[in-house]
Amino acid sequence: MKPYLEHIAAPKDSSWVLFDRKLKSIPFEWHYNSEYELTLTLNSRGQRFIGDNVSSYDDGDLVLIGPKIPHTWCSRQDVTPGEMHQALVLWFSDEFVKGIVQPHAEFRPILKLLAKSSRALTFSEGVRKKAQFIIREMPAQGAGERLLGLLKVLLLLASDTRATFLTSVANQSESFPLPTEERIGKVISYLHAHYREEIPISRLTRMAALSRSSLHRLFKLQTRMTITQYVAQLRVGNACALLLNSEKPISILAEEVGYSSVAHFNRQFKALKNQTPREFRQAFT
Repeated sequence: MKPYLEHIAAPKDSSWVLFDRKLKSIPFEWHYNSEYELTLTLNSRGQRFIGDNVSSYDDGDLVLIGPKIPHTWCSRQDVTPGEMHQALVLWFSDEFVKGIVQPHAEFRPILKLLAKSSRALTFSEGVRKKAQFIIREMPAQGAGERLLGLLKVLLLLASDTRATFLTSVANQSESFPLPTEERIGKVISYLHAHYREEIPISRLTRMAALSRSSLHRLFKLQTRMTITQYVAQLRVGNACALLLNSEKPISILAEEVGYSSVAHFNRQFKALKNQTPREFRQAFT
């Protein structure tokens, strides 16, 4: 599983990152970025998980995600059989916003758009189609053309009066000095790789080089939940993907995501999703 906190380095000839990702299928990889992320998904159908939102997506899905909102896509099928699933991902940082967008009055609508991205946004069909045309041209363009294209796309999205929020609350994660963020990032990455297991707190404190109390305090400041709550979110989030993408019995799925008791799994699932695992599966079939 990928690290939870994904650091993205811009190439030398660019102030932002364009990633053209082509896969046979899009796997469940629950993570977040420090950057803003705009993702266009092509030739793919499945479910996307963004913060506390679980929704179906289809070909041409376009979502803007603010910094540090956990998210992943999980494909179910391709639209054109035999062709690759494609995700065109645009990442840009606060430094990019402050250096290029913020100083210019013409780009003020973009600042309002990015403020709204703290709850993640999806866009109306007409705007998605126009944005898709611009974004699909980017991989073949030079760095200067791509930058102009990015600004044009953001202005287009900012004009969409029918854009809708995805998450129920805005992300309010604290900003930390990089060394502190990296310590908590190591812990979070470990939890993502080992959430199915019983994890002693002593192992996490050694990994982060923090006292028990400091680890709990900083972890909660950054994630807005305790370590126990976070592991429950991971287990239930991965259970959602398994419920939607396999026909395995719920008792087997519960064990696969780390629950020795099906009753405990059902209680935690309902507490987080307001429905039982069976009801969740039926809602998407």
